[in-house]
Amino acid sequence: MFEYLPPSILDILNRSQSPDALFNALMSALGLYLECDRCFLYLREPSTCLGKVPFCWIRNDHILMIKDEGWKLEPSSLSERDPMFAAALRTEPSITVEDVETASPDTLNKQFERESFGHRALIHAHISYEGELWGVLQPSIFGRPRQWTQLEQAAIEQLVQAIIPSAIDYVMRSSKTA
Repeated sequence: MFEYLPPSILDILNRSQSPDALFNALMSALGLYLECDRCFLYLREPSTCLGKVPFCWIRNDHILMIKDEGWKLEPSSLSERDPMFAAALRTEPSITVEDVETASPDTLNKQFERESFGHRALIHAHISYEGELWGVLQPSIFGRPRQWTQLEQAAIEQLVQAIIPSAIDYVMRSSKTA
């Protein structure tokens, strides 16, 4: 079933653990597997549009840390400013960007990406279930373009499918205590 995932990630998925432990372990394992600079997980409650970034791994201190423990209402203009987030809300397939600087404006808003995230290449992996967006998993590279292999893209898609139940569990459990 998970033929594209490396043993390090399969081991984490196979351990019986809380969503918190799972996601903390996955961010660093995925970052190391993809040899990227940052990997974060944005989680959201679809009915309230409250979201946060509770899990983030960075390769070193020179990389911008994206982490926010508190639930915040998504700006109503977010889908207008961010075509990738709009695609995620429509539960379209995940988006792979080899170079933010040369990507089509239909794919992303270059200025928004520069100001908000600072990365140069990324995978915008949509965590969707039954027509609703529950989160975005985002590994990224800084300072240079990156060609993502088909194997890496397949691994991300399998990983997203594997973590859907834990993402929903995390959101439902922690958004009720917010």
